[in-house]
Formats: sequence, structure tokens, C-alpha cells
Amino acid sequence: MQSYLWYVVGMSDVRLYGKENIPVQASLFLPNRVDGRVVKELEKALGGEEKVVYLVEEELEPSPTILDGIKPERVVHFRFRTSRSRDLREKLMVHFQAGKHFVYLPGRPSQILGCLTDVPKPFLMQLSALHISPVPVFSGYYRKDIIQAYTTDTKYDWAVVHILKKLAPGPQSGERILEAWMKASSVEYERHPLLDKSLARMLVEGLKHNPGSLLIDGLDDSELTYTKLLGVVLALAKELKHLVKEPRLGIILPPGKGGMIANYACFLAGISPVNINYTSSETAFHSIVRQSGIRHFITARAFMNKLPQFPWPEEEKLLHLDNILRGIGTAKIAGWVAFAKMAPVAVIAKAFSLDERHGEDELALLFTSGSSGEPKGVAFTHRTVIANILQLLSKVWLPSGATFLCSLPIFHSFGLTVSTLLPPLYGFTMVTYPSPLEAKTLNDLIEKYRCSLVLTTPTFGRAMLRKAKPDTYRSVLYFIVGGEKMQPILAEEFKKKCNVQVLEGYGLTETGPVCGVNLPDAPPSETTPYYVPGICEGSIGQILPGLAVKITDPDDRTRALPLSEQGMIWLKGANVFHGYTGDKSNNEGIFDEEGWFMTGDLGHVDLNGFLTLGGRRSRFSKVGGEMVPHEVVESAVEAFVQRPEGMSHEQRAVAIVGVPDAQKGEALVLLSCVHFGNLTLSLDEIRTHLISQGIPRLWCPREIIPVESIPVLPTGKLDLRGCNMLAQEALSK
Repeated sequence: MQSYLWYVVGMSDVRLYGKENIPVQASLFLPNRVDGRVVKELEKALGGEEKVVYLVEEELEPSPTILDGIKPERVVHFRFRTSRSRDLREKLMVHFQAGKHFVYLPGRPSQILGCLTDVPKPFLMQLSALHISPVPVFSGYYRKDIIQAYTTDTKYDWAVVHILKKLAPGPQSGERILEAWMKASSVEYERHPLLDKSLARMLVEGLKHNPGSLLIDGLDDSELTYTKLLGVVLALAKELKHLVKEPRLGIILPPGKGGMIANYACFLAGISPVNINYTSSETAFHSIVRQSGIRHFITARAFMNKLPQFPWPEEEKLLHLDNILRGIGTAKIAGWVAFAKMAPVAVIAKAFSLDERHGEDELALLFTSGSSGEPKGVAFTHRTVIANILQLLSKVWLPSGATFLCSLPIFHSFGLTVSTLLPPLYGFTMVTYPSPLEAKTLNDLIEKYRCSLVLTTPTFGRAMLRKAKPDTYRSVLYFIVGGEKMQPILAEEFKKKCNVQVLEGYGLTETGPVCGVNLPDAPPSETTPYYVPGICEGSIGQILPGLAVKITDPDDRTRALPLSEQGMIWLKGANVFHGYTGDKSNNEGIFDEEGWFMTGDLGHVDLNGFLTLGGRRSRFSKVGGEMVPHEVVESAVEAFVQRPEGMSHEQRAVAIVGVPDAQKGEALVLLSCVHFGNLTLSLDEIRTHLISQGIPRLWCPREIIPVESIPVLPTGKLDLRGCNMLAQEALSK
């Protein structure tokens, strides 16, 4: 890895790499964005003003400060809406023949924060249509602050320019340019100095620098300032160092004062918290305990009383948070609060050896939901969590003092990263509540505390909408849903009833978790008609900065596909984990030789960087050699079947499962909790409806299997393992 000391000492604002990739022959260079300093460095690398000519779109010109330093005869103007590709190509060829390099200078379209490129989709298509193999150039702007660590603003601490390898001739160069920019962005993001810090130290810094921000427990409306919160956390961390000698500690607590304090104390004590899914089965719980090697658990007596059905460990393995804090005593805690207020960060860091644990050291251990089998352990490192938080804060603008609703369970990756860790790092106020199911109470908290950001799942969101009033979400800047596919009707209903835009995102436990999110469009510009959208209907949003995507054939991982074609999604970036803990067989085949992570999801990326999912690979069946998406068939059947009276919209009526078939390899069967009689007639009606909707006959289910209910996980996701078991049991008789 190259040294980046010059960032700190300020030896240069811009550093350029990749001079060895500059072709000998005159070529077309395509940067994702430029400013005056970047243009100067690039021109110098290409041989000076005698060797460079610039290409500028008349209706989206770069800043005057860039053009003022360039002689008019060195600029070729074109107009996207009227210029023919053939005419523009001929202009360029004249200069190429004279040995001049061409550099495209993108202007600044209207766009949200954190976009990868200033080249909107139509322009990228126009440049691709020139059929001149370009040299992609990635320029990235970075800051030392955790807010907009990757920035699109010209106010940056340093910029890095990468001249990349010239693309091979051929079609779809727009997709290949975007892919090259993404890869370079990922490589550069990996080098950000903040990623090597201790998250525990960053947590202390956030709590110290925002003493008046609050942790509000929505269960009883009690408040802790961040100064008091830090004092309590320090007191508990000191105690845990004596009580827990193992590297990991199980936490069985919901979001609230107790859950937050317990996790923060673990981080400061150098213990990895393992937040246990207290809604999981006894088998899943014992699997988590076995895989993680935890021997002690921290919980609270009041919470235990609310979950008598949970397979609680033996009493000698339990640490009761309420008892520990009571044992420390109010006088000692007050002393720790005073210490938190008065001591510099460096003193606290030294007292708790915070800087000894950083980078790739384990911060926490989470387990996947187990929707397709046994839960799998994902180690969150300091580096992966910091990376994902920085990625989010590079995309999302929030005013100082913004308030988060934190009701997702901490054992959920979104609940840990976005709800538990992100707010205190920058001083956002947290309003916690122990359950995402109590829709009316959540709505009341949003209104009472004027929450700016709400993060939930579509299932929980629908319940909240039913209990909402028209002005419930008037303070909400971002209402984000993820964890499962959102039906478009939900967004329409939110907009109609409450005038709030529901934004779909996407993430995986393995990626820390957030990969992409839709965000409200930037306000239209008075100076340009062009823009890069913040939201794309049907997508899960733009990929976060610093995360690269590639697409391959689902059945042949060695066959790369253009980003715009549907295929297997692979990810690479600082927020991506390095493999599952425990059973090493879980890691077979999930990484390629270059370190790309295979997500198991199918999808494609458009030229604005929006990712659209096609479903889980496990939710496809190969029927007669054709890949059939379960969710497409499911949605069409759901819209057709008659739900019995009293069945809520949150309940799933049907589910598609793939089963072995001697003739076609696989066949689809329909699990249904709304069909109990006349199954043959009902199946014929369903098939007729599907075909009328343009769905191929091959995709129609082979038979209906009546069930009492469709298995789902507590988060609302389909329980794939449970569905498969129901189908196997029915077909084996």
C-alpha cells in the first residue's frame, strides 16, 4: 500500500497515479469529475497544453475558473441534444491525427451528495456512441471529517486522480467506464486514513464533542445527555473488564438505554458484543452460542420477565445490567461522569487502551437471520463499520442536532450500524424503543421528538402507515425501508396519506450492512437543465461511494457481463466482510480470486449507478433450462387471490418454492394459506391469470400446497428454510 502521509502534512492538494497507463497514441480521456487543480495535474501528466485539447458540453460547462485558464482554440464545444455522434467524432479525429489528447470536462449537473460521477446517463451514452475507446480517469475528493469523508464538494482536504487503463474497443463502453470508475473509487476509499482508527475512540470523541445531544428512551421518556451516557459507559466498561475474561460477550437486550450502554461499554472494554436474536428458535440460539464461543450474557431482569419463552442460559452465565450498575453505585457513576466531562479524549483512550484495537480487529459479531439455513457469523471489524458509516454520511445530509428513531433490534445489522453506532459518532440524538412492532407508539415518538430519520422494514412500515395521521411524519427527512422487497403500492400509500416519500435501500449483514439507498432528488438548478437523479423507481438506489459492483453470468462466475445486464451481483469495498466465522465450509465459493464477494442476489446497474435487484439466486428455479424468478410469480399470484376477511396486508398469502422435477429439473409449487378446497380448479384459474399477465406457461406452478400460514422471520422476510420444509413434507407423502 502506498504511503499517504502527504494527506496529513499537506504537501499537496492533489496526487495523480497511473501515468504508465497513458497510451502512446493520442486518446480520449474521460474523468468522472474535475476541478481546476485536477485539470492542471492531468494536463501536466499528458504533456502540457501543447498536447491537450478539451471537450465541453455547451449546456453543461465546467466552472468558469477551469475554462478561464484554457485558450479558446483548445476547446471543442458540442451540444448533446443536437450534435450527431458522427460529426463530433470527425472533429475529434482531426486533433487525434495532430497528436493531441482529448480530455472531456464534465460540468456540474444537479445531484445529491456523494455521487460517483458528474456525467449523467445521457452524456455517457453520447460519449459511448463515438466508438472511440476511451481512457477512464477517476478523480476523488476526500475530507478528514467523518461527515462527507468522500465529497463531491470542491472544498476538500485532498484529491486523488487515477488514470486507468484504456478500454478495449467494442460496444457498451459506458457500462465499462462506470465499472472502471467504481473499481478505482473502491481502491482509493480503502486508503482513507479514518478507516484505520479505533471505532471505540471515535465513539468517545463523538460523545465528548456533542455533550448536549441526547439518548432518549421512548419506553419511559427518560433522557441521558451524551456526557452522562459516556460516564455510565465508562463505569460499566471498567466493571466488564473484571467480570468478563472472554473475548466475546452475549447481549440479550432490545434497543433502549440498557442495550446501547451495554454495547458501548463492550467496545470500550475491548470485548466483542454478540447481540442475540431473542426472537429466534432454541436451535438457532444454541447454534449462535456454539459458533461464537460466548460463555456469559448481559441482560436485564425486567426484559427476561417479558420473554419467558426464550431459552435463557443458566443463571450463573447471566450478568444483570441493572444489578451491575446498582453495585457500582451512584457516587462512583457520578465520578465517572465528571471524568467523562473533564478528561481529554487522549486520556480516556489511554486509560482504556482504545487505540490498541482498530482496523481489522473484531468490533462485534452478528449472525445472519438464517432464512436459508443455520445462522452464519459475520465479524464486524472497526474498519468495516467505520467504512459503512462514512459511506452513509457521504450520501445523506442531516442538519446538526437531527434525531434518529432507533427501534430496529441491535441484533439486526442495520440496528447496530445505523441506529446504534452512527448517531453518537456525529452527535445525532437517539430516540430508542424496544420493539419495531408497536406502530402507534413509534408514530407518537416520531411526532413528539420530531425525528428526522426513520429506518424500518416494509412490513413494519405498513403497520406504521395504518396508525399514522396525515401530519405524523412532517419532521421526517428520510423514511428509509430495507431488509425485504418493497411493493410500489406501499410508497404510493405513504405519499397519498402522509405526503412522505418512502425510500428503499439495500444491504447485507456481510457488507456492514448498507450497499445503496434511494434519496430525494436534489432541487432543480437554475443554471442547468441536467441532473443526476437521487431516486430511481424500482431500484434500491445508487451504490454507496467506495463500493464497486461487477455482474457475472449466474451459472458461470468466470463470464463477466456488462453492468446493465441482469446477472449475479458481486461487491468489493472496505465495508465488505472477509468471511464467515465458525464453519469454514460456509466460505466456499463466496469470494473469487480477486476478493470480490458474491452476494447471492441477481440484478443490474444503470448508467447513473442505480442498482435494481432481480431477486435472490436462491429464489430462482431453473425450469426446463430457463431461470424463473419466484418473486415475480409470487407477486402476480398475490395480486390475484382473494384474501379471507380479517387477513391483514402484512400477512403473506402465498409463497413460491422450487422442488425437484424429473422432466424439467425443477418445478414450482405454490404454498397457499388461502386455498383449501377445489385446488385443481383454483390452480387452473391461477395459471390462466398468469398467462393473461404475460407470464410464460413454463413459470406457472405445478400444484398448490395448502398451509396454515406462510413461514416468515421476525423481520418480515420469508423463511425460505421453513417454506422448503413445508413443501418437502407435503410432497413426500
